[in-house]
Amino acid sequence: MTMTESAPPEDDFALPIGGFQGTPEEIERQWFERVYKGRGDSMLQLTWRAVLMGSVLGAVLSLTNLYMGLKSGWGFGVAITACILSYALWQALFRIGLVKTPMTILENNCMQSTASSAGYSTGGTLISAFSAYMLLNPDPLPIPLTLGWVFFIAVLGVTMAVPMKRQMVNVEQLRFPSGIAAAETLRALHSHGEKGMRAARALGIFGVLAAINQFWKDGFKLVHASLAPFSIDALLTRLNEAVLGKAWMDRVVLFDWDPVFIAAGALTGMRASASMLLGGTLCWVVYVPILQYKGIITETAYKDVVMWTVWGGVSCMITSSFLAIGFKWRSALRAFGNLGALFSGEKRHNASEMDAIEVPASWFLGGQLVGLVGLATLAKLSFGMPLWQSAVAVVLTFALALVACRITGETDTTPIGAMGKVTQLIFGGLSPGNMNVNLMSANITAGAAASAADLLTDLKSGYLLGANPRKQFLAQFAGIFAGTIVTVLCFRLMVPSAALLGTKFPAPSAMTWMAVAKALSVGIRSLGAVKVWSIVIGALVGIILPLLAKAFPKHEKWIPSAAALGLAWSFYWSTALLFFLGAVIASAWEKKAPKQSEEFLFPVASGIVAGGSLMAVFLIFWENGPELIRQLLNR
Repeated sequence: MTMTESAPPEDDFALPIGGFQGTPEEIERQWFERVYKGRGDSMLQLTWRAVLMGSVLGAVLSLTNLYMGLKSGWGFGVAITACILSYALWQALFRIGLVKTPMTILENNCMQSTASSAGYSTGGTLISAFSAYMLLNPDPLPIPLTLGWVFFIAVLGVTMAVPMKRQMVNVEQLRFPSGIAAAETLRALHSHGEKGMRAARALGIFGVLAAINQFWKDGFKLVHASLAPFSIDALLTRLNEAVLGKAWMDRVVLFDWDPVFIAAGALTGMRASASMLLGGTLCWVVYVPILQYKGIITETAYKDVVMWTVWGGVSCMITSSFLAIGFKWRSALRAFGNLGALFSGEKRHNASEMDAIEVPASWFLGGQLVGLVGLATLAKLSFGMPLWQSAVAVVLTFALALVACRITGETDTTPIGAMGKVTQLIFGGLSPGNMNVNLMSANITAGAAASAADLLTDLKSGYLLGANPRKQFLAQFAGIFAGTIVTVLCFRLMVPSAALLGTKFPAPSAMTWMAVAKALSVGIRSLGAVKVWSIVIGALVGIILPLLAKAFPKHEKWIPSAAALGLAWSFYWSTALLFFLGAVIASAWEKKAPKQSEEFLFPVASGIVAGGSLMAVFLIFWENGPELIRQLLNR
């Protein structure tokens, strides 16, 4: 089946980025007449091949976010990477005759929604709240319970976005910059096939090179013990011992080589990456040695030392996040001011036409009911959380997700951490001393807010391309199933016990969540003078830096990012150095060859992140998989 005669050629797609003017009904009428007709009403979109390919690509790419998150606390959306890979794979299959027709641009759009849901929306809380739970409890949650938690949080978040979509995307036409970028990518791929294939080749070549590098780094010892001395890790260990010595190596101040984090720095940008290096240097080169010299810190293992450093970093991130939301108070007010419009039965001239393609309110109500019942049951089974507290958490989550989604639409940044911390503070009062309830209530908020913002970002792409929003929602919903199963099972294979958190995996997000839960359960004063002063100073830094950036907007790029600076107090200094190196390389490339970097920077960096991360996960499974599977089956 192909598009009808009334559908425009895909290379003639004009994206209505400038938006439309008029009353809400006029805006929707203009979009329906000028963008949807001839595209979304006549072109293939929600097909089995799009959903299956999106599920597979999203499931595979979810492993990169698990690895990156456990190593650095950083995560990346997978939609654009999935667009490029899907286009290249399907074009290759079409050219060799294994499939009869190429994917349409709207099929590819549905595919990226499925991939985004599977690869990004379901795994975020595993590296934060669930990892923190493992650190605080002798046994991790059983796999069936974990699967249930991740699935129902994603259902809650995806359906929570339903009433927000028509107001934020259709009527107010918020930008959602990542959604615009994905739509532009799809348009470029389908308009200029050769350009798309060049991007795909770059992604594939550098992905293979990164995988080979990762194998040289961690895989030689698995082939044969005699090869271990020739691995990158072994060579670097000898170099670090000769140049820096054991004391600095124990403080994770050492030279490392991991292109995954260099590529991550290129994607993250100079300001955040430089802030990480500054924060890491202040922490591991200044703060830790001073406290060790004075005998305050007697431990040498990173897992123990980070229990001292995390407090200043956490308070810096929290105050800066809350202040950033405060700066956007108008957005928050608009979010709640338009709350009535989300559910209003306001009659529009084109109501029947639009209602036929928009996601119905009944899906929202059904999803919220299913999510609430499922999460309340799991919370009761997991740690005896009263049903009324689960209801409070869900209601609170909707209010906070409303703010988070609007901020995402205006700034392309979802304040997931800040939203989660609000819930932690509230439940610190509702259920004092109960760290598990504190963690999992915040887990609901952070996970649902992330899923809702991700869906709205993807629906923005579809809006620009003229997609049917109901079909795209179903594609996004379908990704939850593959994402839940793959991320949970692979997470448990990668991290079978808390012993690996803080050793093999720094898990900075987990350290942050655990620190807040501990502080709220035992009281800040009981932490001791040094940690309390670290909290106070970190909080002040988290306030001063955003205020400086606000006061001097023209010089903002020279003012450190408080969130990135604080995060560096909970992961390796060597990782911060690699992030900075990647940002320097990207900046130099952009200045020397701007057109070339614009075309290839994202595919090259994404290929390195995907190839290196997937090989690292594969090596973990190779080394520990059989034994871990046996242990899990025995449970």
